[in-house]
Amino acid sequence: MFAMIWLASCELHEQALLDSVTIATEGFSPQAAYEARCARCHSQAHPKAPHEVLFELIGSNAVHDSLKSGLMREYVEGLDDGQIRSLADHLGRSSKASVPVLACPAGSAMKASAQQPLQGFGLTLESTRYVSPDVGELTTEQVSRLRLKWAFAYSGATRARSQPSYYAGSILVGSQDGSVYALDLGTGCAHWTFKASAEVRNAISVATELDPPRALFGDIAGNVYAIDATNGHLIWKVRADDHPATTITGSPRLYKDLLYVPLSSTEWASAADPSYPCCTFRGGVVAVDIYTGSIRWTSYAIPETPRPSGGDGESRGTRFHPAGAPVWNSPTIDEQRGLLYVGTGEAYTSPAAETSDAIVAMDLSTGELAWHFQALAGDAWNMACYIGGGGNCPEENGPDLDFGASPILVTLSGGRGLLLAGQKSGMVYALDPDRAGALVWQRKVGRGGFFGGVHWGMAADGTRLFAPIADTGVSDRLAGVAVPGLSALDTASGNLLWFAPAPDVCAEADKPACDPGISAAVTATSGVVFAGAFDGHLRAHDAGTGELIWDYDTNRSFQTVSGELAHGGSIAADGPVVVRGHVLVNSGYLSSGRMGGNVLLVFAPSEIAGG
Repeated sequence: MFAMIWLASCELHEQALLDSVTIATEGFSPQAAYEARCARCHSQAHPKAPHEVLFELIGSNAVHDSLKSGLMREYVEGLDDGQIRSLADHLGRSSKASVPVLACPAGSAMKASAQQPLQGFGLTLESTRYVSPDVGELTTEQVSRLRLKWAFAYSGATRARSQPSYYAGSILVGSQDGSVYALDLGTGCAHWTFKASAEVRNAISVATELDPPRALFGDIAGNVYAIDATNGHLIWKVRADDHPATTITGSPRLYKDLLYVPLSSTEWASAADPSYPCCTFRGGVVAVDIYTGSIRWTSYAIPETPRPSGGDGESRGTRFHPAGAPVWNSPTIDEQRGLLYVGTGEAYTSPAAETSDAIVAMDLSTGELAWHFQALAGDAWNMACYIGGGGNCPEENGPDLDFGASPILVTLSGGRGLLLAGQKSGMVYALDPDRAGALVWQRKVGRGGFFGGVHWGMAADGTRLFAPIADTGVSDRLAGVAVPGLSALDTASGNLLWFAPAPDVCAEADKPACDPGISAAVTATSGVVFAGAFDGHLRAHDAGTGELIWDYDTNRSFQTVSGELAHGGSIAADGPVVVRGHVLVNSGYLSSGRMGGNVLLVFAPSEIAGG
């Protein structure tokens, strides 16, 4: 299991490893160990490591897991179990015992429903992230009266990033410890809990036509599951790919009898070790039969199998090529053309594959690559570059500008289709799906960067495209002024309709991990756009003007339905969900210097929520 308290291992400095072995094990001092092994990243404003002020929020158990079996395990080499526990307790201060999840009353078991669920990261097959009024049941006028109805604690978690789905009156959601919950929309009690083998960070889909209905999802260890959506019992489990670094970050997309699973990996971080044979992973999509769990086909974004390409004086291992182009977004379905679309990330080795930083079209039935549009050539990068180069760092050395957001398929008033894609570069593209992805227009809406630009997801309501911009204050290699905020573009032309700059609330208080950028996916419904930000605020904007009509600060403590005290933090990946007059959002994202937290918040208008 990946104990990924830090998604990026900034501390993979080879010199830090050499320094660490000089610490005497007799008369062990946790503070001395921290200063020698950890402080160079965690006591400074390092962009890919949480600041030391956050360790108390993390808790000693989470710190211990990362030191013992996670990405930080190399930095406690030479320490025994007791010393590792002592270091974790010193950094995390204490770890409060979790409170059992509140179970729903006996006799209130979930029942199968034929009603179409609201599910998947993109919320529609076309990944528009638009909730229709008949599903959302929330008017613009009601938004200003939204109040917190209830809160749910993900016990022991430091991040909350599984976008909630809705089925049969319940919220289906995963968590950092692998638990999957079916929570009653009205009260927050749990109808059932299922425990996966590793963190579940994607949105859950439900195949309602099967008996029993099946909830489908993946975990970060690369496993795919089907469980009974009414009681949480396991039906089947299969590994998506045999590469050991495989992980499932993007949400699988259910369409008819197949679950299309995107393939990403942790190999970009493994490459920081100069002895690691970098790199052999290829991103792609796996089509899994929802009845049996058998794999129908696997399609890699890089068709060629990686082959040894030698090494250099600094690398103690062997290099391979080509590799990379991970897919960490959810597939978009094009029923009319029989295709699915995904965005890819950077190559891991040089020269960068031509399908890296690209939009890739695959045949729905066979997985055959139909066409691709590469937005940026020559982007080869891995963690070895971030810690100073050498070893496994590709010659091209970045700048690591993935497509992390799902492409959005829209149909214009005249019937023409467009595929809209936002990149971490801050560029938004419109492609023609009938002309093999030919470029129609492009619009720069942010400075961009490896933490900037369009990160997790845009939304479209038909005539308008809503593009959130992170443009974090973290140091980056791209020149220009950061412009965090929310832009609305005309889908046909790409012309800017309005821009709502992100308010900078971080300067109001001492918030070392605060940032105004909007990294999380946004959601549109009934003339409103909901956007969550790194600063912990969930905001609602008028879709026509960008005017701010509602603002809620989630970066605080909450009493939850179980009685456990939970805390919000950064809203950084998954977006808000609007369903049956409620707004659902996760808060907390302890990674890459963001504010940790462990809470699911459910809002409703005051006449429903009370107060």
